Amino acid sequence: MMRSLFKYAMSGQWEKVIEIYRHNPTAYKARATKSGDTALHIAVNDGQEDTVRALVEIISSHTNIGATEVLKIANKRGNTPLHLAASTGNIKMCSCIARKDPSLVGVRNHDSETPFFSAALHGKKDAFLLLHSICGVDKGRLYYRRKDGETILHVTISGEYFDLSFQIIHLYEELVYYVDHRGTSPLHLLASKPTAFRSGCHLGGYRKIIYNCTFVEELRAEEVSNAPQDQSSDQHVDSHCYPKSYETCCNFFWLLKKIVEVVTKLYKDPNHQTGDAENQQGKQSATGAGGRRLMPSNYDTFYEFVKFVSKAMLIILGSGSSEIKKLEAKKRKHIWSVQLMRKLLQQTIVYEYEHDGSSPLQSEVDETYSDIVEIQEIARHTKNDQENEKSQSTGEDSKNKDGEGKEEKTSEIGKMKIQILTAEENGVTEMLEKILKLFQVGNMDLDKKNIVLMGTKKPKAPLMEMRETPIIIAAKNGIVEMMEEILEKFPEAINDVNAEKKNIVLLSVENRQPHVYQFLLLLKKNIVKESIFRQVDSKGNSALHLAATLGDFKPWRIPGAALQMQWEIKWFEFVKNSMPPNFFVRYNKEGKTPRDIFTETHKDLVKNGGEWLTNTSESCSVVAALIATVAFATSSTVPGGINEMTGSPILEDQPAFKVFAISSLIALCFSVTSVVMFLAILTSRYQERDFGQDLPRKLLVGLTSLFVSIASVLVSFCAGHFFVLRDELEYAAYPVYAVTCLPVTFFAVAQFPLYFDLTWATFKKVPQRSYMVVA
Repeated sequence: MMRSLFKYAMSGQWEKVIEIYRHNPTAYKARATKSGDTALHIAVNDGQEDTVRALVEIISSHTNIGATEVLKIANKRGNTPLHLAASTGNIKMCSCIARKDPSLVGVRNHDSETPFFSAALHGKKDAFLLLHSICGVDKGRLYYRRKDGETILHVTISGEYFDLSFQIIHLYEELVYYVDHRGTSPLHLLASKPTAFRSGCHLGGYRKIIYNCTFVEELRAEEVSNAPQDQSSDQHVDSHCYPKSYETCCNFFWLLKKIVEVVTKLYKDPNHQTGDAENQQGKQSATGAGGRRLMPSNYDTFYEFVKFVSKAMLIILGSGSSEIKKLEAKKRKHIWSVQLMRKLLQQTIVYEYEHDGSSPLQSEVDETYSDIVEIQEIARHTKNDQENEKSQSTGEDSKNKDGEGKEEKTSEIGKMKIQILTAEENGVTEMLEKILKLFQVGNMDLDKKNIVLMGTKKPKAPLMEMRETPIIIAAKNGIVEMMEEILEKFPEAINDVNAEKKNIVLLSVENRQPHVYQFLLLLKKNIVKESIFRQVDSKGNSALHLAATLGDFKPWRIPGAALQMQWEIKWFEFVKNSMPPNFFVRYNKEGKTPRDIFTETHKDLVKNGGEWLTNTSESCSVVAALIATVAFATSSTVPGGINEMTGSPILEDQPAFKVFAISSLIALCFSVTSVVMFLAILTSRYQERDFGQDLPRKLLVGLTSLFVSIASVLVSFCAGHFFVLRDELEYAAYPVYAVTCLPVTFFAVAQFPLYFDLTWATFKKVPQRSYMVVA
C-alpha cells in the first residue's frame, strides 16, 4: 500500500489516492516517503487544494478514528500537514485543516515552531491572519514563540516582511518588548538592516528618476477578529480575484479611478479633511523622515496631481518592465521599513536609557543571574509524575482521588505561570534540570513578572551584542532615518556607548558612514554636540584616530587600491576639518597620534595602490604611444596630394579635408599629453600624500587625453577615407563608418566606469561608501 500511495502521489494520480483513503483507513498513517510524509503531506506540498479537502473530509468521516490524531501526524522534521500549508501560504488548505480542530495551530515541530509561527516565518500574511482568526489572540500568545526565544515579530523583520510585521504589532503589541536568547529585540533587528532604508541604498542615473517617480501606499492595520472562530467560512481569501495576466487591465481601470478622484478633488476645499485613508496616506507621503512637511499644505493638490501623472506614466510606458517593478519593490521596502520603525518606537515606551543606556536587558534584574527566561506554557506530562511530585511536597496521598479531580488539577497546573527565583550561588542544579524537563521554557520577557532566573555552572556569555542599543547599531550601519527618529523621541540616547565606550560619532567614523557623520554635524545642540565629538573610546582613541585606522572592510565605492587610498585620505581630512584645530585628542593611551596610526595602517594599501597605478599606467602608455605614432603618420600624409605649383593640398577646400586636418592634430597632441602623464605617474615616488591629489589628477588627465586621442584618430580616419567612397556611396558612407567604429566604441565605453569613478572621486569632497551590514 505504501508503494502504491507513493507511486500515485508522485505521478499526480490523486483520484486513486482518494480511493485508497476512502476504502482503507490504515492508509491515513502510512508513510509514503523516506522523510516520513504521508499522502496528505505530499498533497499539501503539491498544492492540491481539492485533493487535500477530499482527504481531510474522508479522515473526518471515520468516527472510529480520531481525525485530530491523524492530522497531527508529523514527518521526520516534526511538520504536520498544517505546517506545510502555512509555510506555502495556501489559505484554503490552512482553513480546511485548521478548522477541523483549532488545536492543530499550536502543534510544534522539532524546532518548536507552530504552524502559526511557520506562516510568519515564511512571510505568508494571508495564512497568518487566517490562523490568527481561528485560534484567537489568547491562544496566539502561546504559539508565537519558539525555543530560541525568537517571536513571530523577530522572524518577519529578519525576513523583511514588513507588511506582516506591521500587522503583528497591531495584534500583539507586547512583542515589541520581547528579546530572544541573545538579547536582540525587534528594533535591534531592524537596525541591523541598512538596505531596508533609503539611506542604505545607492541609486544612480535613470534608476533614481524612476524611483522618485514611483509612489507607494503606506501600511494600514487590518481589522481581524481576535476571538477564535469555528465557522467554516473563510474570512481571509485572496483579494485578487482575477488572473495574474489581467494585472495591466486592472491597473488601467485603477488609473481611471484615480483620474476621477483627482478631478473631483480640484473642486474641493484644499483645507477640507476627508476620511479617506488613502488620501491621508498621500498627505503623509509629503512628509519627511521626522514627520515634518516637505511642502506647504496648500500644495497638497499639486502634489496629488504630480503623483497621479507619475503613476500614469509608469503604467502606460513600463508597467511590465522588470526594472520598474524591482525599483517599486525597493521603494515599498524603504517606505514600509520607516513606518515599521516608527511603530516600534511608538510602542517602545519602556525603552528607557538607564545610566548610559547600554544595559536594556538588565534594568530590573540582578546581574548575578546568567539566564533569563519566562514560562509561558507548561508541557503536558503523565499524571503519575505530577502526582508523585505533589505527594513529595505536601505529604498527602493522592492515589485515592478520583479521575475527575486529577483532570481538574492537571488543567489548573497547565494554566498556571509559576514564579521561581533561584540564585546562582545556591547551585541547585538538580532542581533546575528537573524544571527544564517538566516545563517548556523558551521565552524572555523582562517586562513581565513571571520570570525564571536559572543558575548554571557555565561561564557567562559576553554581553557585548546585548548591550548595544538600537541607535548604536543604526550608527554602525548608517541608518540615518532610525537615528533621527530615536533622537527625537529619546534625546538622551545620544550618550549611548557600546562595550568599548564608543558612541555614535566614533562608530560612524570607524565604519565610514559619511551620511551619519554629516547628520550629527548638523545637530542644533552645540553643548551636547561638542561632548559627543570629544568622546574617546576605552583605548583613548578619538574620532580622528578611528578615521585614521584602516580596517579589514573596504567600504568605499571605488575600484582600485589607489583610488581607495585617495578616499581614505579624503575621509581623514574631512573628519579633521569638520572640527576646529586641536579639537580632537592628540594622543591615545598608546601614545600614538592620528597621523601615526594612518601611516601605520595604510602601508599595505599604499603599496598596492602604487602597483595598481604602475600596471594601469604601463598599459595606457602603450596605447597612447601607438596612437601618437599613427596620428603623426596620418597628419604627415595629405589625402589627395599636394599641388606642385602652389605647394598647398589639392582638397583643402573640401569640408572633409578640414575635419581630417583638425582631428589628426588633436589626436597627436592629446596622445603625446597622455604619454607624458603616464610617464609622470611611472616615475612618481608613491608617497602617502601623493595619493590625495597629485597621482589621481595625473591619472585623470592621462585617461582624458587618451580617450580624446582615440576619438580623434577615428574621426581622422573616417574623414580621410571619405574621399575614397564619396563618389560611390555618397551619403551612405556615414552609416558605414559608424558601423565600422562600433567595436572600438564598445571598448571605450567599457572603460568609462573607471573614468567616471576617478572623476567623481577627484572632485567630490565627501567619499561615498558602499553599503554592507556591520555586525
